[in-house]
Amino acid sequence: MTKQLFGTDGVRGVANVHPMTTEIAMQIGRAAAYLFKNEDRRSRIVIGKDTRLSGYMIENALAAGICSMGVDVLLVGPLPTPGIAFITASMRADAGVVISASHNPYQDNGIKFFARDGFKLPDEKELQIEDLILSGKIDDLRPTAAEVGKAFRVDDAMGRYVVFLKNTFPRNLDLTGFKIVLDCAHGAAYRVAPAVLEELGAEVIPYGVNPNGTNINFECGSMHPELISRAVKEHGAHLGIALDGDADRCLFVDEHGDDVDGDHILAICGIHLLQQGKLPHKTVVATVMSNMGLDIAMRKAGGRVTKTAVGDRYVVEEMRRQGCLLGGEQSGHMIFLEHNTTGDGVLTALQILAIMQETGKPLSELAQVMTSLPQTLINVRVRARRNINEIPVIRAVIDRVEEQLGDNGRVLVRYSGTEPLLRIMLEGQDQDEIAAMANEIARAVENELGD
Repeated sequence: MTKQLFGTDGVRGVANVHPMTTEIAMQIGRAAAYLFKNEDRRSRIVIGKDTRLSGYMIENALAAGICSMGVDVLLVGPLPTPGIAFITASMRADAGVVISASHNPYQDNGIKFFARDGFKLPDEKELQIEDLILSGKIDDLRPTAAEVGKAFRVDDAMGRYVVFLKNTFPRNLDLTGFKIVLDCAHGAAYRVAPAVLEELGAEVIPYGVNPNGTNINFECGSMHPELISRAVKEHGAHLGIALDGDADRCLFVDEHGDDVDGDHILAICGIHLLQQGKLPHKTVVATVMSNMGLDIAMRKAGGRVTKTAVGDRYVVEEMRRQGCLLGGEQSGHMIFLEHNTTGDGVLTALQILAIMQETGKPLSELAQVMTSLPQTLINVRVRARRNINEIPVIRAVIDRVEEQLGDNGRVLVRYSGTEPLLRIMLEGQDQDEIAAMANEIARAVENELGD
């Protein structure tokens, strides 16, 4: 079956436009409640959100749908996506729902689920939710009287999550003496992240901590690391940390203001754990978008990299399948399965800070464990998602470029899971050469599929 509502990371779109309407949100709530309801006891589903203006209407619609099926709702308010995963598992709720469009602009929103164990739902569960909605199977299932659900606010959710995060940092260390530039993207971590770092002793220079419903991700956060780069140099900070709107990812800049992306973070953490004998199977899990430099760095250190499709859920699934503890994406989603079940930006920052403390090395020196191969990425907006292999003009250009690169590079062309975009990524030995090749492919795509 093909998904009609869910993408690679839940349901997502422009708020108040199909499928991100209150009507669909209520139906999603009803279907999820039906799917996760435990007939032996009173069932509960956690709902959390980021700071978008549209979060209020989606939250109320979801809660109404869930309660209409006889399941109670636990409202935690604005909280990072990994915080909602943690609360769901910690409170033994039957599921968790996150209302967020992650790094997208404020006018977008999304709905994604966690199962009771804190892990994202597999495709088959999302298809079940869709089937319940689209088939009308649940339309006539309506408990009445005392059987309907009710909603509660969990007032201490943030405090619980802050304590959890601090407990992932080595107890024999603190952050006294660290000056950290922190950009919370006016998003879900605007209170959590500064609190964690300050309580551990750091001096925090905060940005993006004044959400107003429409400024989330606007010229700030992990999509705009240039803000923290300038601020680190201006304040003479030890590093900069940039979160996205729902704080499940983060990117860094070192003390010189230079970018340190997710691949370098994987290399730093993976090699550190490898040297301590704490990396199961000597393996980190990454996606096909990760730079070939990560493979080279891990191989040189005696480890290896397993690749998955793009999306942190697929990274997590492979990690669980292999029994790995570390995985992530170039975009900054890092999963430390020893601590949490999904990508966690603040937790990732704490792991890097702990390595800096333990080794006494600045981030710039730690990042030297990996050298990135030149890479270029072009996004082309498309009007339709046709199979690239069935479009001769595009296929011919890709084949010609792959032949030119040979074993010294690679081409990856894929559709975005959340936007009408075709992503064209090339890696090779020479930046100008691969940029020209990527533009050649992009022109072919625009001519055949351009919006």
